[in-house]
Amino acid sequence: MKILFIGNSFTARNNVPGLIASMAHSRGHTMEHRLISAGGASLRMHWHKGDAPKAIEQTRWDYVVLQEQSTLPVKNAQRTKENIRLFDEAIKASGAKTALYLTWARQKVPETQKALTDCYTSIGEELGATIIPAGVAWERLLRQKNHPVLHDKDGSHPTLAGSYLAACVFFAVLFDESPVRIPFDSKGLTRADVELLQKTAWETAQEPA
Repeated sequence: MKILFIGNSFTARNNVPGLIASMAHSRGHTMEHRLISAGGASLRMHWHKGDAPKAIEQTRWDYVVLQEQSTLPVKNAQRTKENIRLFDEAIKASGAKTALYLTWARQKVPETQKALTDCYTSIGEELGATIIPAGVAWERLLRQKNHPVLHDKDGSHPTLAGSYLAACVFFAVLFDESPVRIPFDSKGLTRADVELLQKTAWETAQEPA
């Protein structure tokens, strides 16, 4: 599977594409990936810069993953949808499928998750895009009493646990396979943490959007 990721630090931090590829490899899948990332970038910025549209056009991808600037779907859902439509047209023309990286709310404003989820799912339904409900998985885990810390100290970016949870959701959706029991060797996460993250991702991926 060949996947192009377009986004910012929410995708780049802890190398989410690499985490997904490692899971895929452990299950006998081959995954090639490329990341086009810029700190704090919106999809509109990527579109105007030109590197991302060029990459879509020049290579035959299976999926192109779009990650919008993390608060834009809350502040301006219409703008987010316009940005995604721009890319979706180019993605479909190239023969690839659009996947939307539904991200998480800031730590201090968990109530904004609904706006994020609604924005991504509504435009996803409109375009027939694949939704990667990472933020929904975060929301599910954060309701539990004992869980690994997902937000970094800035209350926005992911810890390794947060990125790994997102990567597990990606794997579950794109490969239609449970990430449960995939080995993950990390000094920062216990085996129980890893199992909880994998289980939460799989449960979330199986729910209807």
